[in-house]
Amino acid sequence: MKHYLLPLAAACLLTACGSGKTNSEQMPADSLTPVQTLAARLDSASASGRFFFGHHDDTAYGHRWAYAADSSDVRNVTGQYPGLMSWDLGLIELDSARNLDGVPFAFMAEQIAAQHRRGGINAISWHPVNPSSRGNSWDVSTAPLRQLASDKALADTLDTWISRAARFIASLKDADGNPIPVIFRPWHENSGSWFWWGKDSATPEEYIDLWKRTRRGFDAAGVDNVLWAYSPDKDLTREEYFATYPGDEYIDILGTDIYHFDGEKGVEQYTGRIRSQLPFVVDEARKRGKIAAFTETGLEGLEIADWYTRVLLPAIDSIPVAYVCVWRNAIETEKPNHFYVPYTGHPAEADFRKFHSTPRPIFVD
Repeated sequence: MKHYLLPLAAACLLTACGSGKTNSEQMPADSLTPVQTLAARLDSASASGRFFFGHHDDTAYGHRWAYAADSSDVRNVTGQYPGLMSWDLGLIELDSARNLDGVPFAFMAEQIAAQHRRGGINAISWHPVNPSSRGNSWDVSTAPLRQLASDKALADTLDTWISRAARFIASLKDADGNPIPVIFRPWHENSGSWFWWGKDSATPEEYIDLWKRTRRGFDAAGVDNVLWAYSPDKDLTREEYFATYPGDEYIDILGTDIYHFDGEKGVEQYTGRIRSQLPFVVDEARKRGKIAAFTETGLEGLEIADWYTRVLLPAIDSIPVAYVCVWRNAIETEKPNHFYVPYTGHPAEADFRKFHSTPRPIFVD
């Protein structure tokens, strides 16, 4: 696997964080590939104490709108788009025109290109259906990873699905035909039991083999515009976190997913979970030459109006991560109260603008 992290001086060339001579091991900015440029930007952000603020499906739909030109709940409140936009490939494995949340893949590709043009970053997750039961990602009635060695048809199906995901990502190009670099975060939250690739449905070895199979499929498709992110869930020790780690040759970004539950009563638990796990993720990323990120978080429904400035920012204070991504704002009529950034008129609107004005989060125009 190519090693994408660069010396900080190279990253500085990309983000105007300083001037100075580079040594013979450092690369001038104009010689970097698109994915190396992405890695350098992320590395520079965390090194300077900042992070790209991310929101899932930001320009696809919001609390009270869908597929409206230039719309974004984040932009409607702050005047800017999130620095990172997150997308999902669920159902691309079935050759569907739309993903599991109804977002057309053609529209998604357009929005990824638009975010890239404005200087933002794109991250992609994947919630594929269960390849043996054909239920959704949360269907754990069968354990397909335990069947792959003895079921060639199932293995071939999974390989086909991986190749479809790879083709979509490889197709992402800018107006000049250059690859658009993205973060790809498949097989996330495997330390939980709710996905068919989770801890109760696969051994650590079977999960690691899934990652290797995925990389083989992407390599066979010639995909060269990806930073690979590993993101288990909460409440793990360092040893548990790395029990299913595919290996440094497969991973560029070390992340973790930690959500806030139970409103005001859950503040202490949420903060404790972050501070017990994210620091060692950052430490290991530094040791291994990787990027650290807070790959998923948020408080559904934002019942704490000052959550962003009173809970999130203090919880990650002095923890240098490259990005922090909250989940989506579902359309109100389809999934009430399922939103993670305030929409216009919500009580958390003023606090989110205050969060936007603080030095750490990065947004784009």
